[in-house]
Amino acid sequence: MSHRVRRLLLALAAAVFLFLGLVRPAAAHGFTSTVYAHVTAEGDSPLRTELKLEYDLLVVSAADAGSDDPLFRAGTDAFENGDARARAEALDSHRRSVVDYVTRRVSVTEDGTACEPAPVGGTRMGAEEGVPYALLTFDWTCAGGGAGHGTAGHEIRSTLFPDAEGYVKGTKTIVTYAVDGRTGSAALDGGHPSFSIGQSWPERFWEFFRLGAEHLLTGTDHILFLLALIAGSRRPREVVLAATAFTLAHSVTFLLAALGLVDVPSGLVEPVIALSIAVVAGWHLWRLRTGGAPAPDLPAPDGGRFALDRAGWARLAVVFCFGLVHGLGFAGALGIEAAWSWTLLWSLLVFNIGIEAVQLAFIAVLFPLILLLGRRSPQAARGVTGALSAGVALMGLVWFAQRVTGS
Repeated sequence: MSHRVRRLLLALAAAVFLFLGLVRPAAAHGFTSTVYAHVTAEGDSPLRTELKLEYDLLVVSAADAGSDDPLFRAGTDAFENGDARARAEALDSHRRSVVDYVTRRVSVTEDGTACEPAPVGGTRMGAEEGVPYALLTFDWTCAGGGAGHGTAGHEIRSTLFPDAEGYVKGTKTIVTYAVDGRTGSAALDGGHPSFSIGQSWPERFWEFFRLGAEHLLTGTDHILFLLALIAGSRRPREVVLAATAFTLAHSVTFLLAALGLVDVPSGLVEPVIALSIAVVAGWHLWRLRTGGAPAPDLPAPDGGRFALDRAGWARLAVVFCFGLVHGLGFAGALGIEAAWSWTLLWSLLVFNIGIEAVQLAFIAVLFPLILLLGRRSPQAARGVTGALSAGVALMGLVWFAQRVTGS
């Protein structure tokens, strides 16, 4: 083995093990929260925001921010008892702390001038993916009068449940709006906490494209699955077909979930995603052990139009099936439900494009390196892909056990 090949081998191995060492042993989805905001106004009526916030997170955050221990005790008791009416009463009986917490972190401005919020009605209760949510409504009075004055200048800002509070990490606020004939959606987070109702379509496109790209980059389970696909592919044709099957599969279930036609509990989806990582990575290890994984530069087998042998077709089928489950995971990242589906459909498609862009970038960078290594030293390529697959399989099994047991 030449000195150059050794250096490439060591660099690849170091990068892989550094990545695996930095991966958190828990699911990427379990540490986030999603806030839903629906903004409406017509004519001279005030701008109305209907907010849906995770109940137990709202209780602890508002109680902490307002030093309101009675709110924490009452809200926690109601949460544990599973009584929706008691939960709403706990928030309403400490309305001042709750409203103060929300309105300090959600704001509306019109042409740079702050609008004044006023709570409307009491707290209502709902649920998202089996998690209790509190529904709060506010009317915003702006200096211009109503929503009909300068709607293009309305800016919505949300910094709810920031990382600094220490309860969750990476809160997203999904906004839909219908204001004087303007309709659309936006995705807010800590890095991009505000948007203008008068924003252009390229700006709206970029928001959801960025959100999709960031979700894949920060969703370590999906990245590990992609690494397992890359490591287990013997030639460019295989990795392209595997990536295509994965893309088609998760796009199908992602859009079905967006349309409200599929609803699978996250308690089932997340363990299967973890298991898929271990299975796809383990598949390559098994082929290495049985001598069924030739070096990447060998001729493709005679398998018809797509030049796949029986093992290649079987792997493609497994990837497609697991891709269907990953699509539900992507949908769960936005807490998709039928009530939001048609308004968000275009934005969800853009979100999916962002996911695909990062996926293709990973393949374009990593697979050529594995090919180069395989052509210079097939044994080194086996060692690197085997080590990568072993690490990925182990992490998938750990996550699977954690998600099944809830630990």
